[in-house]
Amino acid sequence: MRWGGGEAGYDGYPEFAAARAGHLYRSACLLTGGNTHLAEDLVQEALGRAFLHWRRVSRVGNPAGYVQTVLTRAFLAHQRRHSSRRERATEVLPEVAGPDPGGDAPLRLTLLDALGRLSAKDRAVVVLRYWEDRSVEETATVMETSPAAVRTRCVRALARLRVLLGDSLGEPAGR
Repeated sequence: MRWGGGEAGYDGYPEFAAARAGHLYRSACLLTGGNTHLAEDLVQEALGRAFLHWRRVSRVGNPAGYVQTVLTRAFLAHQRRHSSRRERATEVLPEVAGPDPGGDAPLRLTLLDALGRLSAKDRAVVVLRYWEDRSVEETATVMETSPAAVRTRCVRALARLRVLLGDSLGEPAGR
């Protein structure tokens, strides 16, 4: 089987993967609490599954959403398999493509550390709702739970983040 971009059924996949890889990687870094190696594995798994099912994926209304869902579910499955091991990555997030929006590395590290202290499901809810800007219903679908459970988890996760962050962020904008 040849895997070239012009092969029947795989049209558009290389372009899609190239366009989404950076965003998926940043989401995966947030989900994993900065574990860049695991983030790379999760992105590879999500894009690999998209490739295997590209004919179907490319016909859905939102292939990017499909791949993000696969990424999140792969993360949650990994956390379930490795829940007894509580390793914490200590390395810094790699530089992202493009200009640094604000250049506040200490703030990013503080937020990443706080996210890493949340449970896997709480982290997934926060990333999906506030990084991916998904609705409660979309988040519930991705996490295979009820909208009420997502709302409850959001409230608890945000309260935990407030405790973890304390005054380290100052007064949030828009309050």
